[in-house]
Parts: sequence; structure tokens; C-alpha cells
Amino acid sequence: MIVLYNQSNAQNEKVEADFKAVMEKYNSVGASVAVVKNGKIIYTRSFGLKDLENKVPLTDQDIFRIASISKSFSATSIMQLVEAGKISLDDDFGDLVGFKIRNPKFPDQKITLKMALSHTSSLNDSQGYLNLDVINPDKNPDWAKCYNDYQPGSKFDYCNLNFNLIGTIIEKKSGERFDNYVKNHIIKPLGLYADYCVDSLDSTRFVHLYEYHADTKTYTPSPTAYAPRRTEIANYIMGYTTPVFSPTGGMKISATDLAKYMIMHMNYGTANGVKIISKKSAKQMQTALTADEGYGFAIRTADQLIPGVKFKGHTGSAYGLYSTMFFNPKEKFGFVIITNGINATYTDGFPDFSRAAINSLYQSFFK
Repeated sequence: MIVLYNQSNAQNEKVEADFKAVMEKYNSVGASVAVVKNGKIIYTRSFGLKDLENKVPLTDQDIFRIASISKSFSATSIMQLVEAGKISLDDDFGDLVGFKIRNPKFPDQKITLKMALSHTSSLNDSQGYLNLDVINPDKNPDWAKCYNDYQPGSKFDYCNLNFNLIGTIIEKKSGERFDNYVKNHIIKPLGLYADYCVDSLDSTRFVHLYEYHADTKTYTPSPTAYAPRRTEIANYIMGYTTPVFSPTGGMKISATDLAKYMIMHMNYGTANGVKIISKKSAKQMQTALTADEGYGFAIRTADQLIPGVKFKGHTGSAYGLYSTMFFNPKEKFGFVIITNGINATYTDGFPDFSRAAINSLYQSFFK
């Protein structure tokens, strides 16, 4: 736990009391938070339980499967390969993946890597996204259902399949298995304890995830979040079975280490003297390509969380978990908040718990 050095005990107690009130309101099992100010982590704290059944307290060392914030690791990896000259954002997505990816309603319109990164590819998740067979014309007779009925590049539609396909491109162009690529080129250089591969991590540090049922006010555990998938990995086909690691949602990391990663994006590609991507690439990831959603490359703009504050970042939700990573690159502050189970209600497409939690921490540290 990191506590602000210039905060009194009374102030710290108020921070905790305010945050615990938010947790209580939304029936949160547990939550880990990290606060960044002036580009540095100034506060980390874990509240509640890691394991509801055995009443095990949550700690800062515990790691969560963070769901869709994982997409930004995949996008960061792609930008590294773009900088290395191995691919271009304007490349044909199908050429990169290795089989035809064309919207059958617009057969002459190229779908680019840039469109996939920004969810404007016209692809959808209607056939699923846990393997590439769903969109491969040779494997699925219903492959055409994976496409929406509008022109590629013209509209935003959030689609997990985009990023599982992107994971295969990382393998094909780097020669490294997806999880190893991210480990070697992002995780290790930043000094993080994190991975997409379950068996590479200490399983005793995994935070149990819980689906909440509002009607009965009970929780159901979601152990499959950390399924090791050893059989699939043993029979792995590079550049095709990549969704085993879920480039779209499979990163496992603590809130504190996710904040260290966030600082890199806050500083436009560099943290602690380590350059992960160029300033140009980092800014491109953060630049909104769609007005309504403010989505760039796995980093979106959010200006409705706190009045008058413009954030960049991403959210994640799966298996009962809700993760939030938002930062302000100009003022160099940000928040990571991860909960392993809440009564999830939404306003304007954003979990009420996450909004209330960010506002609570903002009032504590920046007002």
C-alpha cells in the first residue's frame, strides 16, 4: 500500500471512508485502486475481499484479469511493429491475417488495420470471437454474418473479434507467440508483473471474480476467467489459435502495475526512461477517430466522468469484473480502479460504480 506522504491520518481515513461508501452502495466484493499525480503513483490501496467464500482480504499484490483494457496492450504492440516498418496501418486486414476479410456487401472496399484498431471495420461479434474459424470463409458457412450492413470505415461498432484477429498479426509479423511478444516488448521493459498466459503467473495471486445477481443479491464465482487452456496451448498454431490468449481481454495484472503502464501512455510512450512507442504513435492511439465514442486505437476519450475533465483510457468488464483506466495526459494525473464484483448499473454506457469511484478519488486528491 502506498499512502500520500503529505496526507494526515485523518485525511487518509476520509479517503478510505468515502471510497468504502461507494463500494457499499454498489455491493462491491473488493476493489484495488491506484492514483497517479504529476506522472507518479501517489496512492494505492486494496479494499474488501479477494476471495468471498474464504473471506481472504484483497491486497495490492493481487492480480486481476482486466478484460478489455487488454486491447491497449495489443494496440501498443501493433504500433511497435508499424514503427519497425513491418506493417502499415493502411494494410489490407485480410492480407495481414492470412485469409479474406471483406464485407460481402462491399466486396471492393478494403478493410484496413486502422479500421480494426478503431472498431470501424464493420465486423461484429454475432458469431462469437473465441476462435478465428467464425470469420474464416473456409471454416464457417455463416461467415458473412460477421459483417454489418454498412461500409467499412464509416461507423463505429465495438467488436472483440477485431482484436483477436490483431493478435494473430502480431505473431505473424514478429515471429513471437502473442503472449511472449507482449511480455518481451512491453511488460518486461516496464518492469511489470503481468501476463496473458495463466501458467506464467503465481495462481495464488489471482483475484476471484464474481457475477452479481441483483434479484437475489447473491454472487456467483467465475473461475473460468483464469482457465489455463493447456491443451489448446499444447496444440498451438502460430498466427491462428491466438484467441487462446485473448488479445482482446486476457491480460492479468495488478492495479498498481496497470498504473505504471498507464503512466507510459500518459507520457506519450515513455516511462522511467524506457521508450515503448514513439510520441507520434502514442498520440495517434489517443486521437479519436469517431466523434460519438471518441475512440482511437484501444484508447477512448471520456469527458463525462468528471465535469470539465477530459480523460483518455479504457474500461473492461467480464466475468463480473469491472476495470477502469483513465488519465489526463496534459495534467499528468489518472486513476486505475478494478473491482472483482459489483451490482452493475449503467449511466451513459459507463458503470455507475466506476464513475462514483473516480469522482471519490478525484475529490480526495485533486480538489
